[in-house]
Amino acid sequence: MSDVRLVPAAIDLTYEAITGDTKNYDREFQQILDIEDDSIGQWMKHSKVRGDGSDSDPMVLNLLVELYRKMDRIETLLTKGINNQYLSLTDKAQIEEIGMEHFKLSSDSLEIGKVYYGRVEMPIYPKRIIPFYFEAINLSLAKITKIHVRDREEWAYYMTARERVMIRQIKGLE
Repeated sequence: MSDVRLVPAAIDLTYEAITGDTKNYDREFQQILDIEDDSIGQWMKHSKVRGDGSDSDPMVLNLLVELYRKMDRIETLLTKGINNQYLSLTDKAQIEEIGMEHFKLSSDSLEIGKVYYGRVEMPIYPKRIIPFYFEAINLSLAKITKIHVRDREEWAYYMTARERVMIRQIKGLE
């Protein structure tokens, strides 16, 4: 596919071919989004709507929110022994290049036309688990077919950042 623009990126992918009912995949797909919309996130959204915190530094506020979320996860793990358990997906691969809606694996491990469910941990701050559905275009190239809007924005942000790094490297070599 000549119209697919990809840039180098190293991301670990956990995935599985969908062979039957998508109920469990859909549940996890939604649960991961809900984890991001926790009580502190909801409180922050309502505060912004009311205009509270307009005097606060957004960067410091975001750091404090992430610290709160981390402490909340630790407390839950210690008191209840609960850890975010994701589906045990059967396959793992390395993504070597990404585009706005596509990615390329470092190995030929996909089946053309098959639909998959996958998860990546984006190498951004704060760390984010991004679930998505994708379809194999060829043995190593895939097109993302379903992803949350906010996750699509994070994916595009990371792709753009990787593209900037690539451009700086090219300019440095000239």
